[in-house]
Amino acid sequence: MIRNFSLYINSLIGIFLFIACSQHVSSPQRINQVQVIGSHNSYKKAIDDSLYSYLATQDSTGRLKGLQYEHILIPEQLSMGLRNLEVDVYVDSKGGKFSHPKGIALVKNQTEYDPERLLDKPGFKMIHVPDIDFRTQYYLFENCLKDLKSWSENHPDHTTIFITIEPKDGEENNFGTLPEAFTVAAYQELDETLLKFLGKEHLITPDDVRGNFETLNKAVLAGNWPDLNEGKGKFMFILDTKGEKMERYIKNHPSLKNRIIFTNSDPGTPEAAAMIINDPYDERIPDLVKKGYIIRTRADANTTEARNNDYSRFEMAKKSGAQIITTDYYLPSTFFASDYHINFGKNTFYRDNPINNKF
Repeated sequence: MIRNFSLYINSLIGIFLFIACSQHVSSPQRINQVQVIGSHNSYKKAIDDSLYSYLATQDSTGRLKGLQYEHILIPEQLSMGLRNLEVDVYVDSKGGKFSHPKGIALVKNQTEYDPERLLDKPGFKMIHVPDIDFRTQYYLFENCLKDLKSWSENHPDHTTIFITIEPKDGEENNFGTLPEAFTVAAYQELDETLLKFLGKEHLITPDDVRGNFETLNKAVLAGNWPDLNEGKGKFMFILDTKGEKMERYIKNHPSLKNRIIFTNSDPGTPEAAAMIINDPYDERIPDLVKKGYIIRTRADANTTEARNNDYSRFEMAKKSGAQIITTDYYLPSTFFASDYHINFGKNTFYRDNPINNKF
């Protein structure tokens, strides 16, 4: 009797374990467990041929070659499958600061610039290098955001699109152009602009990731990123700056509370979540990825790899596990002879992460 009862209990335990195992569901894949390819200076148009030729005669260093690239329209990039963009924004509170690039006066018969006089309007502007490399898909940052929202709503199931945003300011250049500083007020306006033209429903913010954790960093180390379904139809912005300019964005917003953009904060700090490490050979990257951070790196820079058909940096970027790999060449160059262009094979730009894709 006792023996039969023991067999009965063991049988029930076995059935229970079988049911439990059969009903086990693995954790959903998170947005930090993928690897994507995207574009660098995604909005950039080429320097006008006649201006480029003139500047080349003045360039004794050869650095001008690093600017000899451009991109197809941003919505077309997204439709190709790219899932990272990079934008540069300048403050122009009164309007008109960038309406008359000095490069236009250097050479005659250049392509018309800003025919609708959009640059006369106040608001954030999208330019790479004032007075030199100033041609852009979007004169106004808000128009870029409008296109992003429109594309997203026409493709509601798209995976998360990561966007690095560089707040440009600095010293007066050789032509006398002095950008406005990114003040605390300017950063607040930048957040409000993102909310106004994209809508909270299209954004992944630090508050979303932090949840009930004490800090954003603790949430990230615990793997509290949105899963892939939660990230569909959304954009995640990362501020591409360091030092005092970054700290100005964090000021009065510990752990990025009520902020829209993630910062390039050091590992272990309360705001740490996403980091920009442009050198894919940096030995820190795989460990940071394993810990839960999102890392952006670069497959090429300054047209060097493209001119030399050199894929070694891209191969290292893939191997590093950095979730975001930027390039100027998802398509081959149209400015010099080279077949260099990158993807994950079969013209794909999105895959499971090779370092942390266990889910």
